[in-house]
Amino acid sequence: MRRVKWVSFVMAVIWGMMLLAGCGSSQGAEQNGKTGNSAGPAGASSKEPLVVNIGIQQSIWPILLAKQKGWFEEEFAKAGAKVNWVEFQSGPSYFEAIASNRLDFGRVGDLPVISGQAADVPFKEIAAASFGSKGNAILVKKDSPIKTIQDLKGKKIAFAKASSAQTVVYKALEKANLKPADVQIISLQPDEAQPAFETGSVDAWAIWEPFMSTQKVLNGARVLVDGTALDAKGAGFQIVRTKFAEEHPDLVTLYLKVEEKTQQWQKQHLEEAIDVYAQLKKVDREIIRQVIENTEPTNMPITDEIIKIQQETANSIYEQGAIKKKIDTSKVVDNQYITKALEQYKAEQK
Repeated sequence: MRRVKWVSFVMAVIWGMMLLAGCGSSQGAEQNGKTGNSAGPAGASSKEPLVVNIGIQQSIWPILLAKQKGWFEEEFAKAGAKVNWVEFQSGPSYFEAIASNRLDFGRVGDLPVISGQAADVPFKEIAAASFGSKGNAILVKKDSPIKTIQDLKGKKIAFAKASSAQTVVYKALEKANLKPADVQIISLQPDEAQPAFETGSVDAWAIWEPFMSTQKVLNGARVLVDGTALDAKGAGFQIVRTKFAEEHPDLVTLYLKVEEKTQQWQKQHLEEAIDVYAQLKKVDREIIRQVIENTEPTNMPITDEIIKIQQETANSIYEQGAIKKKIDTSKVVDNQYITKALEQYKAEQK
Protein backbone atom coordinates (compact mmCIF):
# COMPACT_ATOMS: atom_id res chain seq x y z
CA MET A 1 0.00 0.00 0.00
CA ARG A 2 2.85 2.34 0.89
CA ARG A 3 4.55 1.49 -2.41
CA VAL A 4 1.39 2.37 -4.36
CA LYS A 5 1.14 5.74 -2.57
CA TRP A 6 4.83 6.48 -3.24
CA VAL A 7 4.50 5.68 -6.96
CA SER A 8 1.38 7.84 -7.18
CA PHE A 9 3.23 10.70 -5.51
CA VAL A 10 6.22 10.46 -7.90
CA MET A 11 3.94 10.31 -10.94
CA ALA A 12 2.05 13.40 -9.74
CA VAL A 13 5.31 15.34 -9.35
CA ILE A 14 6.50 14.33 -12.84
CA TRP A 15 3.13 15.22 -14.36
CA GLY A 16 3.22 18.61 -12.65
CA MET A 17 6.71 19.31 -13.97
CA MET A 18 5.61 18.39 -17.50
CA LEU A 19 2.65 20.75 -17.25
CA LEU A 20 4.86 23.61 -16.06
CA ALA A 21 7.34 22.99 -18.86
CA GLY A 22 4.54 22.95 -21.41
CA CYS A 23 3.04 26.20 -20.08
CA GLY A 24 6.42 27.88 -20.14
CA SER A 25 6.96 26.88 -23.76
CA SER A 26 3.55 28.07 -24.91
CA GLN A 27 3.86 31.40 -23.04
CA GLY A 28 7.25 31.98 -24.59
CA ALA A 29 5.90 31.26 -28.05
CA GLU A 30 2.97 33.57 -27.45
CA GLN A 31 5.27 36.35 -26.27
CA ASN A 32 7.52 35.99 -29.30
CA GLY A 33 4.47 36.09 -31.53
CA LYS A 34 3.30 39.35 -29.98
CA THR A 35 6.55 41.28 -29.96
CA GLY A 36 8.14 39.78 -33.03
CA ASN A 37 11.16 42.06 -32.76
CA SER A 38 13.45 39.72 -30.85
CA ALA A 39 14.31 37.77 -33.97
CA GLY A 40 17.48 39.76 -34.58
CA PRO A 41 18.48 42.16 -37.35
CA ALA A 42 17.03 41.79 -40.82
CA GLY A 43 19.06 39.40 -42.92
CA ALA A 44 20.53 37.59 -39.90
CA SER A 45 20.97 33.82 -39.96
CA SER A 46 18.17 33.25 -37.44
CA LYS A 47 15.49 30.79 -38.60
CA GLU A 48 12.76 33.28 -37.78
CA PRO A 49 12.62 36.54 -39.83
CA LEU A 50 12.37 39.91 -38.13
CA VAL A 51 8.69 40.78 -37.65
CA VAL A 52 7.88 44.40 -38.49
CA ASN A 53 4.63 45.63 -36.94
CA ILE A 54 2.84 48.26 -39.04
CA GLY A 55 -0.23 50.08 -37.75
CA ILE A 56 -3.24 50.80 -39.92
CA GLN A 57 -6.60 52.51 -39.38
CA GLN A 58 -9.87 52.51 -41.31
CA SER A 59 -8.78 55.54 -43.32
CA ILE A 60 -8.74 55.63 -47.11
CA TRP A 61 -5.00 56.01 -47.49
CA PRO A 62 -2.23 54.72 -49.79
CA ILE A 63 -0.98 52.34 -47.10
CA LEU A 64 -4.29 50.47 -47.45
CA LEU A 65 -3.63 50.20 -51.17
CA ALA A 66 -0.08 48.93 -50.55
CA LYS A 67 -1.43 46.40 -48.06
CA GLN A 68 -3.92 45.11 -50.61
CA LYS A 69 -1.24 44.73 -53.27
CA GLY A 70 1.32 43.18 -50.91
CA TRP A 71 4.01 45.76 -51.65
CA PHE A 72 5.28 46.03 -48.07
CA GLU A 73 5.46 42.25 -47.74
CA GLU A 74 7.32 42.00 -51.05
CA GLU A 75 9.96 44.65 -50.27
CA PHE A 76 10.49 43.71 -46.62
CA ALA A 77 10.90 40.03 -47.55
CA LYS A 78 13.90 41.02 -49.68
CA ALA A 79 15.44 42.48 -46.52
CA GLY A 80 14.72 39.32 -44.50
CA ALA A 81 11.73 40.76 -42.65
CA LYS A 82 8.08 39.81 -42.30
CA VAL A 83 5.20 42.30 -42.07
CA ASN A 84 2.52 42.08 -39.38
CA TRP A 85 -0.46 44.44 -39.72
CA VAL A 86 -1.98 45.85 -36.53
CA GLU A 87 -5.36 47.61 -36.83
CA PHE A 88 -6.36 50.57 -34.65
CA GLN A 89 -9.47 52.70 -34.28
CA SER A 90 -7.57 55.97 -33.78
CA GLY A 91 -4.13 57.47 -33.34
CA PRO A 92 -3.76 57.50 -29.52
CA SER A 93 -3.78 53.69 -29.38
CA TYR A 94 -0.66 53.62 -31.56
CA PHE A 95 1.38 55.12 -28.76
CA GLU A 96 0.21 52.61 -26.18
CA ALA A 97 1.42 49.90 -28.58
CA ILE A 98 4.74 51.67 -29.21
CA ALA A 99 5.32 52.05 -25.47
CA SER A 100 4.89 48.28 -25.02
CA ASN A 101 7.06 47.42 -28.07
CA ARG A 102 4.08 46.03 -30.03
CA LEU A 103 4.24 48.53 -32.89
CA ASP A 104 7.05 49.81 -35.10
CA PHE A 105 5.44 52.04 -37.75
CA GLY A 106 2.26 54.03 -38.24
CA ARG A 107 0.59 57.17 -39.55
CA VAL A 108 -1.32 59.43 -37.16
CA GLY A 109 -2.68 62.96 -36.87
CA ASP A 110 -1.38 66.02 -35.08
CA LEU A 111 -2.74 65.63 -31.56
CA PRO A 112 -1.81 61.95 -31.04
CA VAL A 113 1.89 62.74 -31.54
CA ILE A 114 1.63 65.70 -29.17
CA SER A 115 0.00 63.52 -26.51
CA GLY A 116 2.53 60.74 -27.16
CA GLN A 117 5.45 63.11 -26.77
CA ALA A 118 3.97 64.62 -23.59
CA ALA A 119 3.70 61.07 -22.20
CA ASP A 120 7.39 60.40 -23.02
CA VAL A 121 6.61 57.59 -25.46
CA PRO A 122 9.84 56.77 -27.38
CA PHE A 123 9.05 57.56 -31.04
CA LYS A 124 10.19 59.76 -33.91
CA GLU A 125 8.27 61.64 -36.60
CA ILE A 126 9.94 60.52 -39.82
CA ALA A 127 7.84 62.23 -42.51
CA ALA A 128 4.89 64.53 -43.06
CA ALA A 129 2.10 62.26 -44.30
CA SER A 130 -0.46 65.01 -44.89
CA PHE A 131 -0.84 68.74 -44.44
CA GLY A 132 -4.17 70.48 -44.87
CA SER A 133 -7.42 71.59 -43.32
CA LYS A 134 -10.23 69.57 -44.90
CA GLY A 135 -9.73 66.14 -43.37
CA ASN A 136 -11.45 66.75 -40.01
CA ALA A 137 -14.82 68.30 -39.20
CA ILE A 138 -17.59 68.61 -36.64
CA LEU A 139 -20.74 67.03 -38.04
CA VAL A 140 -24.38 67.51 -37.06
CA LYS A 141 -27.42 65.69 -38.42
CA LYS A 142 -29.19 67.25 -41.39
CA ASP A 143 -32.23 68.26 -39.29
CA SER A 144 -30.21 69.43 -36.29
CA PRO A 145 -31.14 72.80 -34.75
CA ILE A 146 -27.42 73.47 -34.26
CA LYS A 147 -26.43 76.10 -36.83
CA THR A 148 -23.34 77.77 -35.35
CA ILE A 149 -20.43 76.82 -33.12
CA GLN A 150 -22.04 78.86 -30.32
CA ASP A 151 -25.05 76.54 -30.50
CA LEU A 152 -22.82 73.71 -29.23
CA LYS A 153 -22.96 75.15 -25.71
CA GLY A 154 -24.37 72.51 -23.38
CA LYS A 155 -24.55 69.94 -26.17
CA LYS A 156 -23.00 66.47 -26.38
CA ILE A 157 -19.99 66.24 -28.70
CA ALA A 158 -18.46 62.83 -29.43
CA PHE A 159 -14.85 62.32 -30.46
CA ALA A 160 -11.87 60.13 -29.68
CA LYS A 161 -9.83 61.88 -27.04
CA ALA A 162 -6.25 62.81 -27.97
CA SER A 163 -7.10 62.34 -31.66
CA SER A 164 -6.91 64.97 -34.41
CA ALA A 165 -10.68 65.41 -33.99
CA GLN A 166 -10.09 66.87 -30.54
CA THR A 167 -7.88 69.54 -32.10
CA VAL A 168 -10.78 70.66 -34.31
CA VAL A 169 -13.19 70.74 -31.37
CA TYR A 170 -10.86 72.77 -29.16
CA LYS A 171 -10.07 75.24 -31.95
CA ALA A 172 -13.77 75.61 -32.73
CA LEU A 173 -14.64 76.27 -29.08
CA GLU A 174 -11.81 78.76 -28.79
CA LYS A 175 -13.11 80.65 -31.85
CA ALA A 176 -16.58 80.79 -30.29
CA ASN A 177 -15.19 81.99 -26.93
CA LEU A 178 -16.30 78.73 -25.33
CA LYS A 179 -14.37 76.42 -23.05
CA PRO A 180 -14.35 72.59 -23.07
CA ALA A 181 -16.34 72.76 -19.84
CA ASP A 182 -19.13 74.57 -21.73
CA VAL A 183 -19.97 71.42 -23.70
CA GLN A 184 -20.50 67.76 -22.82
CA ILE A 185 -17.54 65.84 -24.19
CA ILE A 186 -18.30 62.19 -24.88
CA SER A 187 -15.16 60.14 -25.49
CA LEU A 188 -15.96 57.53 -28.14
CA GLN A 189 -13.95 55.68 -30.74
CA PRO A 190 -15.31 55.92 -34.33
CA ASP A 191 -17.12 52.56 -34.24
CA GLU A 192 -18.89 53.67 -31.05
CA ALA A 193 -19.50 57.27 -32.10
CA GLN A 194 -21.11 56.42 -35.43
CA PRO A 195 -24.24 54.71 -34.03
CA ALA A 196 -24.44 57.27 -31.24
CA PHE A 197 -24.48 60.06 -33.83
CA GLU A 198 -26.92 58.35 -36.19
CA THR A 199 -29.41 57.61 -33.40
CA GLY A 200 -29.17 61.09 -31.90
CA SER A 201 -27.55 59.99 -28.64
CA VAL A 202 -24.99 62.75 -29.21
CA ASP A 203 -25.62 66.15 -30.81
CA ALA A 204 -22.40 66.42 -32.80
CA TRP A 205 -19.52 64.23 -33.91
CA ALA A 206 -15.96 65.40 -34.53
CA ILE A 207 -14.41 62.97 -36.96
CA TRP A 208 -12.07 62.50 -39.89
CA GLU A 209 -12.26 60.85 -43.28
CA PRO A 210 -13.69 58.53 -44.54
CA PHE A 211 -16.39 58.76 -41.85
CA MET A 212 -17.03 62.42 -42.67
CA SER A 213 -17.84 61.95 -46.36
CA THR A 214 -19.72 58.72 -45.64
CA GLN A 215 -22.10 60.53 -43.29
CA LYS A 216 -22.54 63.42 -45.71
CA VAL A 217 -23.31 61.24 -48.74
CA LEU A 218 -25.37 58.50 -47.11
CA ASN A 219 -27.16 60.37 -44.32
CA GLY A 220 -27.08 64.01 -45.37
CA ALA A 221 -25.03 65.07 -42.36
CA ARG A 222 -23.98 68.73 -42.29
CA VAL A 223 -20.48 70.01 -41.67
CA LEU A 224 -20.84 72.53 -38.86
CA VAL A 225 -17.20 73.55 -39.12
CA ASP A 226 -13.98 72.09 -40.50
CA GLY A 227 -10.33 73.01 -40.47
CA THR A 228 -10.75 75.33 -43.46
CA ALA A 229 -13.35 77.48 -41.68
CA LEU A 230 -11.13 77.54 -38.61
CA ASP A 231 -8.05 78.44 -40.67
CA ALA A 232 -6.45 75.45 -38.99
CA LYS A 233 -3.97 73.38 -40.94
CA GLY A 234 -3.24 70.04 -39.34
CA ALA A 235 -0.46 67.65 -40.23
CA GLY A 236 -0.37 63.88 -40.28
CA PHE A 237 2.90 62.14 -39.51
CA GLN A 238 4.65 58.89 -40.26
CA ILE A 239 6.09 57.64 -36.97
CA VAL A 240 8.52 54.94 -35.89
CA ARG A 241 9.41 53.37 -32.57
CA THR A 242 12.76 54.89 -31.55
CA LYS A 243 14.55 51.67 -30.68
CA PHE A 244 13.44 50.03 -33.93
CA ALA A 245 14.86 52.98 -35.90
CA GLU A 246 18.15 52.74 -34.03
CA GLU A 247 18.45 49.00 -34.67
CA HIS A 248 17.08 48.90 -38.25
CA PRO A 249 17.63 52.29 -39.95
CA ASP A 250 17.61 50.74 -43.44
CA LEU A 251 14.12 49.34 -42.84
CA VAL A 252 12.87 52.79 -41.83
CA THR A 253 14.10 54.13 -45.17
CA LEU A 254 12.55 51.15 -46.94
CA TYR A 255 9.18 51.76 -45.27
CA LEU A 256 9.11 55.32 -46.60
CA LYS A 257 10.22 54.18 -50.06
CA VAL A 258 7.22 51.84 -50.27
CA GLU A 259 5.01 54.75 -49.16
CA GLU A 260 6.43 56.89 -51.96
CA LYS A 261 5.95 54.12 -54.53
CA THR A 262 2.32 53.72 -53.48
CA GLN A 263 1.51 57.42 -53.52
CA GLN A 264 3.01 57.84 -56.97
CA TRP A 265 1.07 54.83 -58.22
CA GLN A 266 -2.18 56.26 -56.85
CA LYS A 267 -1.60 59.60 -58.59
CA GLN A 268 -0.94 57.85 -61.90
CA HIS A 269 -3.80 55.34 -61.58
CA LEU A 270 -6.42 57.32 -59.64
CA GLU A 271 -9.51 55.65 -61.08
CA GLU A 272 -8.09 52.18 -60.45
CA ALA A 273 -7.17 53.21 -56.90
CA ILE A 274 -10.73 54.45 -56.33
CA ASP A 275 -12.04 51.08 -57.52
CA VAL A 276 -9.75 49.24 -55.10
CA TYR A 277 -10.83 51.38 -52.13
CA ALA A 278 -14.53 51.16 -53.06
CA GLN A 279 -14.38 47.37 -53.23
CA LEU A 280 -12.42 47.08 -49.99
CA LYS A 281 -14.71 49.40 -48.04
CA LYS A 282 -17.89 48.39 -49.89
CA VAL A 283 -18.91 52.02 -50.40
CA ASP A 284 -19.82 54.15 -53.39
CA ARG A 285 -16.98 55.46 -55.57
CA GLU A 286 -18.25 59.03 -55.03
CA ILE A 287 -17.51 58.74 -51.31
CA ILE A 288 -13.99 57.55 -52.07
CA ARG A 289 -13.46 60.41 -54.50
CA GLN A 290 -14.53 62.98 -51.90
CA VAL A 291 -12.27 61.43 -49.27
CA ILE A 292 -9.25 61.60 -51.57
CA GLU A 293 -10.03 65.23 -52.46
CA ASN A 294 -10.19 66.15 -48.76
CA THR A 295 -7.12 64.24 -47.64
CA GLU A 296 -4.34 64.48 -50.18
CA PRO A 297 -1.43 62.33 -48.96
CA THR A 298 2.14 63.58 -48.85
CA ASN A 299 5.47 61.91 -48.19
CA MET A 300 7.93 64.68 -47.50
CA PRO A 301 10.32 66.06 -44.88
CA ILE A 302 8.70 67.83 -41.94
CA THR A 303 9.12 71.54 -42.66
CA ASP A 304 9.69 74.45 -40.29
CA GLU A 305 6.13 75.61 -41.07
CA ILE A 306 4.67 72.27 -39.96
CA ILE A 307 6.78 72.29 -36.79
CA LYS A 308 5.63 75.85 -36.03
CA ILE A 309 1.94 74.97 -36.46
CA GLN A 310 2.41 71.80 -34.43
CA GLN A 311 4.05 73.81 -31.63
CA GLU A 312 1.17 76.30 -31.61
CA THR A 313 -1.28 73.41 -31.28
CA ALA A 314 0.77 71.88 -28.46
CA ASN A 315 0.88 75.19 -26.59
CA SER A 316 -2.87 75.68 -26.96
CA ILE A 317 -3.66 72.15 -25.86
CA TYR A 318 -1.40 72.57 -22.82
CA GLU A 319 -3.15 75.80 -21.83
CA GLN A 320 -6.51 74.04 -22.08
CA GLY A 321 -5.28 71.23 -19.83
CA ALA A 322 -5.33 68.42 -22.40
CA ILE A 323 -1.63 67.62 -21.78
CA LYS A 324 0.19 67.96 -18.49
CA LYS A 325 3.48 69.55 -19.55
CA LYS A 326 4.92 71.86 -22.17
CA ILE A 327 6.81 70.20 -25.01
CA ASP A 328 9.12 71.20 -27.84
CA THR A 329 7.60 69.50 -30.88
CA SER A 330 10.82 69.75 -32.89
CA LYS A 331 12.50 67.26 -30.53
CA VAL A 332 10.73 64.25 -32.08
CA VAL A 333 11.36 65.26 -35.71
CA ASP A 334 13.91 63.18 -37.65
CA ASN A 335 14.02 63.87 -41.40
CA GLN A 336 17.06 61.74 -42.23
CA TYR A 337 15.02 58.71 -43.32
CA ILE A 338 12.58 60.51 -45.63
CA THR A 339 15.44 62.44 -47.23
CA LYS A 340 17.30 59.21 -47.96
CA ALA A 341 14.12 57.40 -49.08
CA LEU A 342 13.22 60.07 -51.63
CA GLU A 343 16.78 60.19 -52.95
CA GLN A 344 16.86 56.42 -53.39
CA TYR A 345 13.42 56.27 -54.99
CA LYS A 346 14.27 58.98 -57.52
CA ALA A 347 17.57 57.30 -58.37
CA GLU A 348 15.81 53.99 -58.96
CA GLN A 349 13.30 55.60 -61.36
CA LYS A 350 16.02 56.82 -63.72
